[in-house]
Amino acid sequence: MKPLRLLRQGQWVTVPGVPPSRTLLQVLREDLQLTGTKEGCAGGDCGACTVVVGQAKGEVLALKAINSCIRPAHAVSGQALWTVEDLKTAEGVHPAQEAMVRCHGSQCGFCTPGFVMSLYDLYQRAQGRAVTRDEAMEAISGNLCRCTGYRPILDAACAMHTYPPPPAPMAFNPPWSKRNPLDPIYALPTRLMDLLQLRAQHPKAMLMAGGTDAGLWVTQQHQRFTQVLDLTRVQELLRVEDHPHHVAIGAAVSLHQAFAALAQHRPSVLHFAHRFAGRPVRLSGTMGGNVANGSPIGDTMPLLIALGAQVILMAHRKGRVTSRHVPLEDFYLGYRRTVLAPDEVLGWIVVPKPQPGEHLIHEKISKRFEDDISAVCLAMQWHIHDGVVTSVRIGAGGVAATPMRARQTEKALLGQPWHTHTLSKAQQTLAQEFTPISDMRASAQYRQRVLSQLLQRACRFANYPTP
Repeated sequence: MKPLRLLRQGQWVTVPGVPPSRTLLQVLREDLQLTGTKEGCAGGDCGACTVVVGQAKGEVLALKAINSCIRPAHAVSGQALWTVEDLKTAEGVHPAQEAMVRCHGSQCGFCTPGFVMSLYDLYQRAQGRAVTRDEAMEAISGNLCRCTGYRPILDAACAMHTYPPPPAPMAFNPPWSKRNPLDPIYALPTRLMDLLQLRAQHPKAMLMAGGTDAGLWVTQQHQRFTQVLDLTRVQELLRVEDHPHHVAIGAAVSLHQAFAALAQHRPSVLHFAHRFAGRPVRLSGTMGGNVANGSPIGDTMPLLIALGAQVILMAHRKGRVTSRHVPLEDFYLGYRRTVLAPDEVLGWIVVPKPQPGEHLIHEKISKRFEDDISAVCLAMQWHIHDGVVTSVRIGAGGVAATPMRARQTEKALLGQPWHTHTLSKAQQTLAQEFTPISDMRASAQYRQRVLSQLLQRACRFANYPTP
């Protein structure tokens, strides 16, 4: 167990003896007695536990809203923290709080602290200007209200700028020397070489790259980690590199940033990204973590498979750094099993840039439009020349023990004329290619039928001549 240092209200606070599996919410409520932050689902779904953390980037303090219920406490070591208790000052309450009161945005009040913190994050990003309703919707996409309804909360978001501004955020200079970033109990290395050496020395340690799923193992399955290697401060892995033919996304890049990088070359990805959980999860989670976790219902993998992405696996062996490139569809061996060796780390995701004439669809089917787990996810990228399919890649999720590439369906399309007969054959092949299971989200029969029907949506992107 190691002490945890946080910056609150301009003062450094030390919490002694924090185990590596302890969540930030547990520290707030049980150790610091900050009970304004609530535990609702303990899974990052309802947003009642939302807090705001800040980390220095040069002379700027970068803020983001996160779910404290699934965030390892040590992951925010050395950072600034705001909870709902911190917003009231000698000058009065924050505009987010005032607007919630004036617009009647709270009834039972249980979810209100989380909404207020999401609005606080929005207010800071907007720097006091008026925000649009769409911006407000995106800001509270990770917050669930059971009784008030969202209209008055959205009204409050759009009215925040009309109230007196709060004091400026505190100055921040993190004293990294106060904590050993290479302590293997909960390591927060800042250099890639340090991470790889730690991994070679501690191959059984838990790799953490955001913790939006690993946090559930703690809160829902009661797992305990004895050692954690946290990737999220490794400077090399926090980069998105734009090369002539591909984009390389570091494993520590947040989902929010990763989707934005992909959308620069494929703007339709933004719509897909909007349906990936709520904003706090997209800010905390990483695309590298989502891929390495290997969940069969992870939404990024079908898209990345369709785009022809590869992962770069890195290790420190015999005094030197080794790396290998693996196509994403070959990365998975079985349910949450990958080819990653015990001493390896997933360092980068390499995504080819689009070629002229590319068509791309990516569809997610779930019970709720926002912030929900997929029942089925399908992505397809293809090219047509002179009416013939010249290339095609299809990624599917929720239909097998791992994210899959639909190779048989690709064969049914490749080299064939682009018309309804070809589509019909491909639909039949796709319906038979996988054997999904029935669970609480959908039946196996539903998944098979929906999967084949999603191919029809290609009609929206390319003309279908009828022979």
